[in-house]
Amino acid sequence: MSFFTDVSTEMIYPLLPVFLAGVLGANASFIGAIEGVAETTASLLKLVSGWLSDKIGSRKILVVIGYGIATIVRPFTAAAHSARQVLAIRLTDRIGKGIRTSPRDALLADSAPVQARGRAFGFHAAADNAGAVLGPLLAFMILKLHGVGSFDGTNRLLPHDEQALRNVFWLAAVPGLIALAILIVVVRDVPRREAGEKAAEASGGAVGGGLTRRFWAYLVVVLLFTLGNSTDAFLLLRANQLGVPVAMAPILWALLNLVKSATGTYGGQLSDTLGRKPLIVGGWLLYAAVYFAFGWAAAAWQAWALFAVYGIFYGMTEGTEKALVADIVPRSRRGSAFGWYNLAIGLGALPASLIFGAIWDRAGAPSAFTFGATLALIAALLMAFVAPSRARSEAK
Repeated sequence: MSFFTDVSTEMIYPLLPVFLAGVLGANASFIGAIEGVAETTASLLKLVSGWLSDKIGSRKILVVIGYGIATIVRPFTAAAHSARQVLAIRLTDRIGKGIRTSPRDALLADSAPVQARGRAFGFHAAADNAGAVLGPLLAFMILKLHGVGSFDGTNRLLPHDEQALRNVFWLAAVPGLIALAILIVVVRDVPRREAGEKAAEASGGAVGGGLTRRFWAYLVVVLLFTLGNSTDAFLLLRANQLGVPVAMAPILWALLNLVKSATGTYGGQLSDTLGRKPLIVGGWLLYAAVYFAFGWAAAAWQAWALFAVYGIFYGMTEGTEKALVADIVPRSRRGSAFGWYNLAIGLGALPASLIFGAIWDRAGAPSAFTFGATLALIAALLMAFVAPSRARSEAK
C-alpha cells in the first residue's frame, strides 16, 4: 500500500516546483510557503489522529480516511490554473497524510510480532523508498514520451510541456487508487487484546498521557537530532556546488532512495537481533560523518559517494527509530506515542532548515554542515543513555 502511494506522490512532487514556477508563475517564496503550511498542518494532525486511534478502537478507519483524501485530491493538481489552487490541493493532501500516518504506524506495530518489529518497520520504509525511486522514473519516462525538455528562454515551459506535466499528474491517480484498493480489501485492524495477550507496559513507569519517562527522554533526543537534520534539498544544492549538473539531480536523488530501499529491511532486522541502540547510535554517527564530509568535499564524485553512504544512514535508522517507539510505550498508547514522535520530527524540521540556511548564508557551507554533524554527534551520545540495550519482550 505504501509503495504504490509513494509511486503516486513522487510522480508529482519532484515536478511541482517546475509546474508552479514555469506554468503558474509562482515565486520561490510562495512555493516555500506552500510546503511550510502543508507540512506543519500534517504534523499537528499526526498527533490528533494518533490519540484518536487509541480512543476509538479502530486504526484502519483513520488510515482509510487519510489515504482516501490524499488519493482523491492529489491528481487534481493537473486541473489547477493558479498557485492558490495548488496550495489548497497540497494542503488537503497533507491533511490526509496527517490523519493516516500515526494510526498507520501504530497499526503496523500492532500487526508485527515483537521479535520482528524492527524488520517490519524497516520493510515498510524500504517499500516507501522503492516507490520514491519508481515514481520519478515513471514521470521521467512519460515526459520523455511527450518530448519534454526544452524551454523558451524565459524559464517558462512550452505549451506542449505544460500539457505533458498535467498528464503526469492525472496518471498519478492510478497507483494511488491501487494503494487505496489494497488498503480497503487486504489490510485489517488487529484486536487490541488478543486471547492470552496482556497489555504491554514499558519499563520506566507511565507519566504524562500514560506514556513513559523513557519515551519522553527519547523524544527530546530525537528532537535534538532533528534540529541538525535539515532538508535534503541542501545536499542537492551542495552537490551542484561540487560539480554535479542540474540535469543529473533526479538521478542522484534516485540513487539515494535506491540505497535507502535496499538497506531498510536489513537495518530493521539487525535492530531485532542486535538491539535498537546500536543501529540508531551507529546511524546517527554515520550521519555526522557524512555531513562533515559534505562540508569539506571538493569534487563531484565525492558527492555521489556521500549520497550513497547517506542512504545507509536511513536504512539503519528509519525503521529502527519507529520500532523503538513501539518498544517503550504501552500498546494501548501507541497511537498517541507515534503522534508525538511524528509531531516532534515535523515541527523540528522547519527551524532545522532555517538555522542551517542562515549559517550557510553567513559562514558558508562547511560551517553549516559542521553544525548539523555536531548536533548529530551530541544526539548519538545522549541516545546511548536513553535507549534500552535490547528490545523489550512483551508479555504473552
